[in-house]
Amino acid sequence: MTQDPLAEHIGSTYAPLAPVPDARRAFRTGDAFALWFSLGIGLLVAQAGALLVPGLSLPHALIVIVIGTALGVVLLALAGVIGTDTGLAAMSSLRPTLGVRGASVPAVLNVIQLVGWGSFEVIVMRDSANALAKQAFGVSMPLVWTVLFGVLATLLAISGPLSFVRRFLRTWGIWLLLAGAGWLTWAVLAKQDFGALLHRPGTGEMPAGVAIDLVVAMPLSWLPLIADYTRFGRRAGETFRGTLLGYGIANVWFYALGAIYGLAAGGGDALLTNALAQAGGGLALLLVLIDEIDNAFADIHSAAVSTGTFWARSSVPLLSAAFGALCTLIAVVVPMAKYQNFLLLIGSVFAPLFGVVLVDHFIIRKRRIDATVLADPQGRYGYSAGWHVSAFIAWAIGIAAYQAINQWLPNLGATLPALAIGALCYFAFVSTRRQAFA
Repeated sequence: MTQDPLAEHIGSTYAPLAPVPDARRAFRTGDAFALWFSLGIGLLVAQAGALLVPGLSLPHALIVIVIGTALGVVLLALAGVIGTDTGLAAMSSLRPTLGVRGASVPAVLNVIQLVGWGSFEVIVMRDSANALAKQAFGVSMPLVWTVLFGVLATLLAISGPLSFVRRFLRTWGIWLLLAGAGWLTWAVLAKQDFGALLHRPGTGEMPAGVAIDLVVAMPLSWLPLIADYTRFGRRAGETFRGTLLGYGIANVWFYALGAIYGLAAGGGDALLTNALAQAGGGLALLLVLIDEIDNAFADIHSAAVSTGTFWARSSVPLLSAAFGALCTLIAVVVPMAKYQNFLLLIGSVFAPLFGVVLVDHFIIRKRRIDATVLADPQGRYGYSAGWHVSAFIAWAIGIAAYQAINQWLPNLGATLPALAIGALCYFAFVSTRRQAFA
């Protein structure tokens, strides 16, 4: 008789299809805040902030950053609550919505985008460290930096989130991060004519809607993996508050910092790294650089966890090692490029999906699932041969709406309408079916 893969992994430290036992749910509000504040601060976030200028003036960019962050972080915190409610990894928690087999589709897409993000993080760290080394010592060794940061991120991913948050972030990591971020902020405010930057007009090349989507895309990029970490949370309210405050503050801070440094450096992200290195005197940039490893850690670890949801016999530590090696290899051979389209593409796929998922979890299922049948195609989440067709249709409509709005109404902003359309379509489909069988 074939053993149930879900039962086989019950009790394992790395069990993407099994709820985290109550005894291992150690994260409180402070842990959630520390993790998501740390993940929200990073050089990649600053690079994205630099893309907003000079297309927008600095005051308009700051307004866009606040609006986009508010929209994105609320969605992120709600998705985090799903992890605490269910105790499940992110892609496992999609099975009640998409079906036992259907949830493999976003899991595969998630792995692809996480490998991309992980590679970008290594590239950003490599380029920043190399700029710092050239400034301080006149030495350029990008290959060494790439391998170093790839190995460090991979080792953290293998250790897992509990070890990372409790042993690193809460003890001293977050204080180093605050020191570095604070110094970079003071440096630009002290050395630049902030008033002149505020009065510099934008070129008008970036519509406000596209700019908001660019800001929203950063927190949305964490939607498909936040539950991998919030499943260790003790209470949903603590998860929501910690995530909302931690990521919200960090995202506004570093998007704004990136926009200010980018504008001072001449606009865009091309000169941002050198500007940060010079303004921060090296030390602050180094501290932020150390923290940047946690972003790559999260991407690599969650790529492994997502894979484990459709490859039940896999080992998350071994997968973490493999994905870490892959991200490092990609970072070696792929040059850094502007990734605005990459961020917008992520928003177009996952925003409508989580519109469907949030409605299903909070309204249709009222925050309850049956974890015992997550691996059973014949169970209540089997639907049509393991696929929930209504959810996929609503998701597809949401993606189409995003692309249509982005193409024909770029000033409107596509993220919220697409999410709302996907959510409303799913709610209508489920309500109609219920009435038909009433």
